[in-house]
Amino acid sequence: MSFLKGLFGKKEVPTRQLDHPSKLLKGDMISLDDSFALPPQLRGQQLRVESISTYEYQRKQQTEWALKGHGSDTLFLSLDEDDETYLAFSIKINRSIVEQIFDLEQFGAIFEENEQALLSTQSLPKELVTEFSQWLGETYHQVNFAQFGYFHREDYRDKKPPQDAEGPTGDEFESYHCLDEDEKYALDVEVYADGDTDVMLTLYRPLSDIRDYWPGK
Repeated sequence: MSFLKGLFGKKEVPTRQLDHPSKLLKGDMISLDDSFALPPQLRGQQLRVESISTYEYQRKQQTEWALKGHGSDTLFLSLDEDDETYLAFSIKINRSIVEQIFDLEQFGAIFEENEQALLSTQSLPKELVTEFSQWLGETYHQVNFAQFGYFHREDYRDKKPPQDAEGPTGDEFESYHCLDEDEKYALDVEVYADGDTDVMLTLYRPLSDIRDYWPGK
């Protein structure tokens, strides 16, 4: 038996097939199309998966991949799955940027229960045009109001987040979702139980914008 083992050697472990964003793991890399339809943070970039998190809602879970490239920005990727699947790329913006992109009175209407917020983007200062113009629609209408969920800094694909004696674990938040008229852009706001608020600009793109995949080690 030992002679046969030496003769035939060990079987090679099959290489992991990575051909769809839903299969991405920490350490994997993707390269994106160099089309001018993409903003500079994405155009032609090679991005590495730095971490994977999970949004848990009442009836679904959504995976989020945090990506880093050569720039300083952290980019976020999730999948918008309906009749077709689209890439949803997001960037976080701080309060000073929010004030320059949106009228604050219109923006504040997002949090009013009896209002259906409508927002128009303002003319961007020159220093923000290159960075943000391709992340923005012209007008947005509110789709979701205060949708409750939990944010987990773990990958829970194909399994449920753990429960403790008092209920689900994770950071509680309420989400507010606005779409532009063509549903190519979104504005997402997450308000956490401790008062922290994340504002994200989201861009929906076809799966074909990912040109190559490289499995991590």
